[in-house]
Amino acid sequence: MKRNLIRYRTHPDRADENQKLIEGVFAELAEKRPEGVRYVAMRLPDDTFYHLVMVDDGLAASPIPQLGAFKVFQGGVGERCIELPQTSEVTIVGSYRMVGE
Repeated sequence: MKRNLIRYRTHPDRADENQKLIEGVFAELAEKRPEGVRYVAMRLPDDTFYHLVMVDDGLAASPIPQLGAFKVFQGGVGERCIELPQTSEVTIVGSYRMVGE
């Protein structure tokens, strides 16, 4: 399973908008229910956002970028951010009932 952690920080006056756009992505995921992907997004008090995306090895790529709501989210991300998104592949060292158990 491939795991990526994405981190960025938004302008304070754009953080609520960013959150609503993310919620739109989750609404579309709930509707379409694509297989082979797990996704969680978190917001810190300083308007830093973290997204953890896990994609099964059997998939060539994550289905998330193909979602209409994700394309809308991506559309203005540069203008919403103080710190642009940085993506890192991560290894889960430990987990207690958190990611897919």
